Amino acid sequence: MIRAVCLDIAGVLYQGDAAVPGAADAVARLRAAGLPVRFLTNSSRSPKRAVLEKLARFGIAAAPDELFTPVAAARAWLDATGHRAHLLVHPALEEDFAGDGWQGPPAVVLGDAGAGFTYDRLNAAFRLLAEGAPFLALAANRVFRDADGLLSLDAGAFVRALEYASGTEAQVLGKPAPAFFAAAVASTGCPPGTVAMIGDDAENDVAGALRAGLGQGILVRTGKYRTGDETAVDPPPSHLADDLGAAVARILNDAG
Repeated sequence: MIRAVCLDIAGVLYQGDAAVPGAADAVARLRAAGLPVRFLTNSSRSPKRAVLEKLARFGIAAAPDELFTPVAAARAWLDATGHRAHLLVHPALEEDFAGDGWQGPPAVVLGDAGAGFTYDRLNAAFRLLAEGAPFLALAANRVFRDADGLLSLDAGAFVRALEYASGTEAQVLGKPAPAFFAAAVASTGCPPGTVAMIGDDAENDVAGALRAGLGQGILVRTGKYRTGDETAVDPPPSHLADDLGAAVARILNDAG
């Protein structure tokens, strides 16, 4: 039986500047049923504050400790190792790294910098990696559904380019890293096998969650989903649902 639910955000709860129809009601039904809800995102163009504010605008209340982003893992790594962050991220995300004054050797921290992925910035990061700097990738997603409704390159393409050029393997901190799922699951107080993950990314959301030991991985046909995604990953999704509302209905019906 499912006792807690982890939700991807972009493509599941909202798409660009519009809510996915029925998403707020679906989250409310989970909360009414007493299931802890956690929000997991690999998005690295917006600070945590802005993600919480955007959810609230769509009628989805989320507490700061219910939202998990890769930035917290990156900051913890920097604190533990004494490295300073050489940021290759979107300017809006820089506020989540402010205020700590790390003074040690550099570590490259890459997120979705968008138009900031210029040759000069990528080459500066490459040169640090070639000199032995550690490489932290907030996420390595291949694509995302952009505001115009079309797929766009995500950070993963740039992670792979720097890995190829420098011979340095990135430590991925967001989904599908098992530690990322483990932190969210631990916060619910529920065993991993009783937690479901709902997402639109078959590889990072769903297969990643199942490999991390979660009990169910439900793929929704919204956001970046493309026909056949469910057959291209191992392990495959536990279930396929038209949208978040249908996925939640299945979980609650099984619980009943």
